[in-house]
Amino acid sequence: MYLSNTKTIVFITGAFVSPSCWEKWTVFFENQGYKTVAPPWPYKNENIETLRSQHPDSKIALLRLSSLLDYYREIIEKLPEKPILIGHSYGGLLTQLLVQKELAFAGICIHSVSPKGIFKAKFSFCKAIWKSLGFFTSAKKTYLMTFREWQTKFTNGMSFEEQKDSYEKLVIPESKSVLRDVFTEAAHINFKKKHEPLLFLSGSNDMVIRAALNYSNFKRYTNIHSITCYKEFQGHNHFVLGQSNWAEVAGFIVKWLEKIS
Repeated sequence: MYLSNTKTIVFITGAFVSPSCWEKWTVFFENQGYKTVAPPWPYKNENIETLRSQHPDSKIALLRLSSLLDYYREIIEKLPEKPILIGHSYGGLLTQLLVQKELAFAGICIHSVSPKGIFKAKFSFCKAIWKSLGFFTSAKKTYLMTFREWQTKFTNGMSFEEQKDSYEKLVIPESKSVLRDVFTEAAHINFKKKHEPLLFLSGSNDMVIRAALNYSNFKRYTNIHSITCYKEFQGHNHFVLGQSNWAEVAGFIVKWLEKIS
């Protein structure tokens, strides 16, 4: 079934990484008949070397959650119809918020950062991102994840060669303010509100957004007139987009989209 003679997918990148993380995904979904776009976050449209050379005095530090929402709203409103949104990690949170704003046909949240209020008691999440929040450092300076953090939190279980290659190709400086904003009202979701279909995907080996946290996010949605689904994949870490078995997740999404259509 080809939904996408008229359907566009907007891939929404998470924090810390380049939008090139979606390269295989865009090809996969275009081969399924969809149109795709994976826009970089503001100030992140340079190559990896340039972005790293600007750290820590990068314009990326100016990014806030509210400005990202405005940015994606502008992109979406230029499309001929409401798109399918597929977001990973922080991009999953953006997907939830954009669906709440009635800007999507459907939303797929892959290992989504939880909205305000869900994770306050989730020590594992706070521990995983504590250094990048930089509460005792200047928000005018960006944060660049170390290779050791990438190994243990994002790409755990992968070979050293895979970890090193993905770090060099994808990891870029990040705004501390945009990360801190997940604790603010800007990240608030009205879980009782009717919404377009939402799919939450988690991974059993994710050390940043644990499967239990993903499930808690999913379970908060209570509108009986809305479709909300959940699936946990075994063996997937937080870098699910670039693992060797990434197509298992992408194929599941295609089948889910066919069902809701």
